[in-house]
Amino acid sequence: MMGAGDFDYETHGAGYARQRRGDARIAASILAMLGEARTVLNVGAGAGSYEPADRYVLAVEPSRMMRAQRPASAAPAVAAFAENLPFDDAAFEAAMAINTVHQWSDMDAGLRELRRVTRGPVVVMAADGAALSSWWLNDYAPEVIVAEQERCVPVRRIAQGLGGNTTVMIVRIPLDCTDGFTEAFYGRPERLLDPAVRSAQSSWRFAQAGVEARFVESLSRDLSSGRWDERYGHLRSQPTFAGPLRFIVSR
Repeated sequence: MMGAGDFDYETHGAGYARQRRGDARIAASILAMLGEARTVLNVGAGAGSYEPADRYVLAVEPSRMMRAQRPASAAPAVAAFAENLPFDDAAFEAAMAINTVHQWSDMDAGLRELRRVTRGPVVVMAADGAALSSWWLNDYAPEVIVAEQERCVPVRRIAQGLGGNTTVMIVRIPLDCTDGFTEAFYGRPERLLDPAVRSAQSSWRFAQAGVEARFVESLSRDLSSGRWDERYGHLRSQPTFAGPLRFIVSR
């Protein structure tokens, strides 16, 4: 089954389990927002990051490549799409969708389905496109930022699509975040020079040819000369970063 979104995980998803390991502090926030729910649906589950281990979880993941990277201890995964979930109404006490809604072919339909099959809280983590340009990557690869903004949808639209009593909160990204999404390296710029790290960040695949090579060259030069540290060195010791990631929680 091929993915329905704009990124081909069958071809480019091989390194996700190694690079995109769930961060314990972000996971604790998600767990708190799931509340007392004992049955949880994880849609767009990937390799299983952020799935709570202390309750029953069922995962939905359309990519065979991503399902193959799930550890043996992970929740069972169903090959299905967010836009057409094969479950009864109100089948789960809670649901989660982490860094996935921008990949769906019809986000509005997927959000309706999430709400249909869930009788309790729905927790979504997604990027606020308007805030993507607020950090130093915009100085080195603005094309990546623009490409990612085109893929994002307004957070208010996600909230409206979920309905109910909905709240939006900034995700505080820790300096030593173990989940290798782009903003996780706000204070560790050298890590973004690693091609294995970038290969697990889908946004690089949507920039024009040559952008990635130029980014590596310019960042390497500024790190060697000390220019990056002159401008952004304070980030190396900043405990957290209020970047573009948001929790959208519907209760």
